[in-house]
Amino acid sequence: MKASEQTVQQIERAIRKISQKFPFAEESSILTDIHLRVVQESGEILAYNDDDEEITRCVIEEWIDNKDDDFYAEITPILRQVIKKMSKTVDNLGIMKPYSFVLEDDEKENIAELYVADDDTIIINGELMEGLDQDLDSFFSELMKDVN
Repeated sequence: MKASEQTVQQIERAIRKISQKFPFAEESSILTDIHLRVVQESGEILAYNDDDEEITRCVIEEWIDNKDDDFYAEITPILRQVIKKMSKTVDNLGIMKPYSFVLEDDEKENIAELYVADDDTIIINGELMEGLDQDLDSFFSELMKDVN
């Protein structure tokens, strides 16, 4: 699934609404993660804090009534890309670091960690990890040849 310009703008609007609820402050005292719950049938993105209190909601028109079995797998990179693009805003919320943006389905099941706002942490996505097992096996085999 490719995100249209309208979809990107709607996601950006939701992120801006979240940032308005947590304005930057020198002394961040709020301790929470941002849970983005996406409802496949309605196309809604609902943002919640750790106490399951709604922060904001937004409808992504392109996602309304989407019946794809791999819907969440398709929207994960779109959400990651938009959040990463807005990192200057996302990294400066009035929330104590580290905090995460987490994607959940409409049954509150964790789908993916989208972004970690922390000066020392990054998320390693599937593309980076692809083929790592084979690389490590080859490295170990070569290492063991030298030992024998």
